[in-house]
Parts: sequence; C-alpha cells; structure tokens
Amino acid sequence: MVPVAVDPPAYVYDLDEIRRSHTALTSALPVPSRLYYSLKANPHPVLVRALAALGCAAEVCSSGELAAVTAAGVPPQDVLYTGPGKRDAEVADALTTGVRWFSVDSPQAIAQVAKAAVAAGTDVRCLLRINDSTPVGGQGLTMTGVASQFGADADWVAARPDEFSGPVAGFHLYMGSNISDEDALVAQFATAIRTARRLADALAVPLELLDLGGGFGAPYARVGELPRFPTLASRLAELLDGAFPGWRDGEPVVAFESGRYLVGTCGSLVTRVADTKQSHGRPVVVLESGINHLGGMSGLRRLPPIVPDVELAGEPVRDTIIAGPLCTTLDTWARSAAVPAVRPGDLVRVPNVGAYGLTASLLGFLGHPAPNEVVMSGGRIVDVSRLTVVRRPEPERT
Repeated sequence: MVPVAVDPPAYVYDLDEIRRSHTALTSALPVPSRLYYSLKANPHPVLVRALAALGCAAEVCSSGELAAVTAAGVPPQDVLYTGPGKRDAEVADALTTGVRWFSVDSPQAIAQVAKAAVAAGTDVRCLLRINDSTPVGGQGLTMTGVASQFGADADWVAARPDEFSGPVAGFHLYMGSNISDEDALVAQFATAIRTARRLADALAVPLELLDLGGGFGAPYARVGELPRFPTLASRLAELLDGAFPGWRDGEPVVAFESGRYLVGTCGSLVTRVADTKQSHGRPVVVLESGINHLGGMSGLRRLPPIVPDVELAGEPVRDTIIAGPLCTTLDTWARSAAVPAVRPGDLVRVPNVGAYGLTASLLGFLGHPAPNEVVMSGGRIVDVSRLTVVRRPEPERT
C-alpha cells in the first residue's frame, strides 16, 4: 500500500525489488556480457541511477531519454542510441553529449551517423540492426521476420553487403519481447547468433559488439512473479562458443537489453475509488486513475485489460466495469471484472507496473494531473516527484 505520507494516486517504486530483479537477470546471462537498461520501460531518474550503479549501460531512443540518462550520471560511453528515423539534430546532439554507439536500420541511417560524426570531428560506431528472415515463436510482441521499420532485412544485407559500408562495428538483433519461456528465449537467441555469424562473414568487418536484444518477460498489471531461466546462461555460452570463439575475451563483446524484467515488478499504482453505480444492471467502478495514468496503450486496444487488486474482504462482484475519470469511453481498464464491492474513497492497487506505466500512458490527454511517483529503498521513502506537462512558446524565427 502507498506510504501514509503520500497522497494517492501514486506510483510506488521499490529499489530493493529492482536489485533483486537485476541479480536474477544477470545470473541468467552468460559471462562476460553487457546489460543495457532500456529506458522506454521507465525513465525515472532515480531508477536509472540505481541500475547504472548496479553496472547497467543504457539504451535510449530519443533526445528525452538521452537527457534522462545524462541527468542520472550515466557515462556517455555506456549509452547505445537506437530507434528508426532519427533526426539529424538528435544524432548531432547525441554526439556532442559523448555518445559513440548508434543502432542503425538502413544504408541511409549509416550515412547519416557517419556524416554527423565527420561534422563533429569524432569517431563513431554503428550497430546494424537486422530484421531476420522469419519470425521466432513464443513472443509476446514480434519484432522480426515481418515487414517493419526496424532493421535491415537479413537477406538484403547478405545479398548486397557493399550497400552497408561505413562505421559498422557490430549487429543489433532484437527478435521479440515479453518472453517467459526459457526454451523460446534460447530459440530466438540461437537464430540471432546464427544470423550474426552469417552476416559478419558477408560484410567482412571486425565485430566489436553483438547486441542480442532481450525480450525477457515479466508480469504486467496483475499478480505474479518474474520467470526464472536457470539454464539460459550455459546454453547461450555454448551457442556463442560455436559461432564466436573469441567472445569470452570480448571479441566481440556480447550484450543484452532489458526494460520490463528489470523494473516491471518494482512498481505499483495505488489509486482511489471516485464513484460507484449501476448502469443497465451492471456494477460500475470509477477510479481516480485511468488510461492517463496507466495503460494508455491498453485503452487503445494494445494491452490486455487491467483489473486492480482490491485489498478488501468480500465476495467478488462479477461483470464489473472498471473505468477512469476521463471524458471518453476508451478510458476503461476492464469491461467485465470480478472485484470485491468497493465504496468511494477506498484504495485499490495495480501490481507489477514498474515498466510501461506512467510514461506509456496518455498523460497529456484532458489535462488531469499526473500521479505522484514515490521511490522506496529499505522500507523508507527516498524520493517523491510528479511529472508535469508544460507548454512553452517557441522563439520567433527570423
């Protein structure tokens, strides 16, 4: 439950849980390897700082995320800048900040980064992101093997390697996301390693960094624990030994990425019941939080329904509509849930929303205030803040 000193609605993040998640994931990865924290999961600066202190590098895909890691004190040499369609100004700003590694998706993107590096008078390294030929099963969200803005098709790279000349020093293969089955993870990494070996031979470039992505699953907005991968490290080490015999000596450095596994279980959203009623014979619960605070992508039919925990005794009231305070019918967490009877003022809690919570929601829609964000460590509050959306006038152009 939310600490008594903080007024709901509030996200509550537990740094102790982040440390446990980091230990669980790093113990499941082959040694040596690098782990990037993907800020898209949660860019809260205190969480970023905590993960950097644990040894995580940072994967960013916007100037805002770059500003967040800079503010958190992450060294620029530990930052990988990813994402399709980067603007020239973003690349130049990242180079000025000290970023030297970029993931690129096409010959045009390679040329863009190379040109910006020349203008900045600095060296740069690119990871060529690869879209493999076929999808890999067991994924929560398919990232490869389909037509996509992400990556260059593997067959294109193999057939016309000369088109990908430039500062390419490695590959970036992100096959899927939210995978909880170890065998499915091994299958996707095995495919990625085979493809990387094939394309390294085709391009004939020294491979400095091999980013195999991630996709490590975690429960979202429902009760559950992190999956464990007890034999993943040894199975991946065997695959890497066969394809890249020098990887144990850093030739290439092998890297992985994670967002949801590292922070997903650290966070809860606690909010109040604002109203209850009956509508056409069905119970309706209106909360002070809606898709502006959690699950904006859920409201747009991108994520499963969210059914909050109600920490009250009583038989579940079935077929309950759980809605938020926004003036749109899309602001519905669940259309047929079973929850104990509640009254206005009662508190409800949504567990496991440390990843893809507030910043993945419709914070700017209709102008409701954001919830507090509270960070705990060792059972005490170490930080309280609130995001705000501010409109600033642009200077006149002459």
